[in-house]
Amino acid sequence: MQRVVVRGSGMASVVLRPGESLLFGRAPHAAATPGPGRIALTLPDCAAHVSRLVGELVVGENTVMLHWLGAGEAQLSSLFDAPGGARRVILARSMSALLDRGENQLLLLLGRQDGQSFTDLVVNIDVETDPELLSELPEGLDTEKGPGLARGSRDWFVALALCEPWLAGNDDYPRPPSNREIYERVRQWHGYTWNLQRPQRVDDAIRAISAIAFGVSDDPFAAPHVGRLQNIRFSVARRAAEVRLVTSADLADVERIARNRNFPPPEGSPASPAGQ
Repeated sequence: MQRVVVRGSGMASVVLRPGESLLFGRAPHAAATPGPGRIALTLPDCAAHVSRLVGELVVGENTVMLHWLGAGEAQLSSLFDAPGGARRVILARSMSALLDRGENQLLLLLGRQDGQSFTDLVVNIDVETDPELLSELPEGLDTEKGPGLARGSRDWFVALALCEPWLAGNDDYPRPPSNREIYERVRQWHGYTWNLQRPQRVDDAIRAISAIAFGVSDDPFAAPHVGRLQNIRFSVARRAAEVRLVTSADLADVERIARNRNFPPPEGSPASPAGQ
């Protein structure tokens, strides 16, 4: 369901589809034998110290693997859709790397010769969904968003405060945050607190979060014999973090916004949602 486009300065673009592979280097034809599904690509302006065969790019149905075969090192950067953001790794001989969807950039360090000087040789590898193959998918197979919380809503902020110890990496936090602590964190982050100073409002939000995090049938609040409320709150906090109702990135965002805000708008003021 994907195709790979390999391109670079001074060379024609190569399009690969599942089941095909690309051998590339200074003189790949002399180092390996192309065959059905195996394409050889000579990189332009290679310096003499670049290996005849530096790498093999193998395209599968759902994966794209780069096997590094060259004697020298190269730098691989995933620019767009890498998990957790852009990544950069150094490749050495016999290493393999699974490429991320989007644009991947391969630098052969000092691999291009221009007169008496050397510069990095850049090869761009784009891993993308093939629109022609995508159109052949049966209807109803598109991946939809799972159950979640509306970003910026009351329940979203309560979930963020409830899960903060786990999102911040404090796995040994002795207890889940109290109603008062949740209220103060939401006030610090947002200013407007949806009357969360009333403990019942916090309890109502946590029950709503629990129903989404566990599903109605497994909701601990709906169990016939509810145990200690403290234990249930601990389970809800951990589960909400596990199913990513809120994330560490969400926590970092609200803390950054709070730091950049001069002061929180007082509740009931025209600048707060309650005063609008």
